[in-house]
Amino acid sequence: MSLADCHNVGDFRELARRRLPFPVFHYIDGAADDEVTRRRNTQAYDDVDLVPDVLAGTTEVDLSVEVLGRRIAMPLFASPTALQRLFHWRGERAVAAAAARYGTFFGISSLATVGLEEIGAASDGPKLFQFYYHRDKGLNAALIERAKAARFDALALTVDTIVSGNRERCKRTGFTSPPKLTPASAVSFALHPRWTLNYLFRERFALPNLESHLVEGSKTSVSVQDYFNTMLDPTMSWADAEAIRAAWGGPFCLKGVMSVADARRAVEIGASAIMVSNHGGRQLDGARAPFDQLAEIVDAVGDRVEVICDGGVTRGTHVLKALSVGARAVSGGRLYLYALAAGGQAGVERALGTLRDEIERGMRLLGKARVSELSRGNLRRRQGGASR
Repeated sequence: MSLADCHNVGDFRELARRRLPFPVFHYIDGAADDEVTRRRNTQAYDDVDLVPDVLAGTTEVDLSVEVLGRRIAMPLFASPTALQRLFHWRGERAVAAAAARYGTFFGISSLATVGLEEIGAASDGPKLFQFYYHRDKGLNAALIERAKAARFDALALTVDTIVSGNRERCKRTGFTSPPKLTPASAVSFALHPRWTLNYLFRERFALPNLESHLVEGSKTSVSVQDYFNTMLDPTMSWADAEAIRAAWGGPFCLKGVMSVADARRAVEIGASAIMVSNHGGRQLDGARAPFDQLAEIVDAVGDRVEVICDGGVTRGTHVLKALSVGARAVSGGRLYLYALAAGGQAGVERALGTLRDEIERGMRLLGKARVSELSRGNLRRRQGGASR
């Protein structure tokens, strides 16, 4: 199987599974507890059908939208994710270049494996920094200033990780950052020599945005679950979020908003956008899917803040359904991480290009020339009646 055989997210997932040692693959693929929410994030889209308009005379299709202070060429972007060099040796560099080619946002995490300064210098495309609120207040201040200096366009404060979700796959595989050998993982590393040689003989694995303050994750192996539970500040409050927004001073997003009450509070503290997200099902299992919750939040605050639907996307039609409900844009993580693992920058470009083609084809089949023409009139819930 090669990249040429990858025609959808499921294909990229299968190629990633073949190319990665099993602890690394299951870190991407896994979620919390029984992974009910992880599955529901995608299944939710199946409960709503698209209703096309025909004979619309559509010739040119404009997929561009404005979000977080930038106009992007398509309404789908690469949600920020951590540890990308574990999936391919070029990591965030590859994703940045691929997203820039398609004129869309990509995000990097506080737990990125490439420095903010390097990404800022290398990419003039739209850039989003995912900010984790640490117990170390000096680290928090330094991250904000470094993201400013690197000319990131927007900052997303992740608000759903005051403690880690129960990631049982990671417990079973012994996944850590940096990876450490166990009897089982050593066999898997040996059976994936390309990945192992790249990991051992390329530049040293590290979390460069953190290692000046913390050894965990760069020099001392730690699980993501332990990192969240010991390094992040569980007392983070709305006052802290407002202070971070003020310190940042630019487009500001809260990532992980799932309730109407929290969406309204985000507006009150001056957020530019909210990402309706459950962290890919990796935190609270049994939580509602973003798409299921989208209409309620759009109806409450969609005229005052940009609403981004994050997670579960595997098809262009999923993007069209979220946009029709009222999302300003859509984002996802696994959809490009599988592709990164499958083929580096070329893989991410193929994944983004495939999804862009699906979105454009779907727009034509719906009889729409611009994203602004999508509406709930294009949707019906299978239980009967118009989608709400």
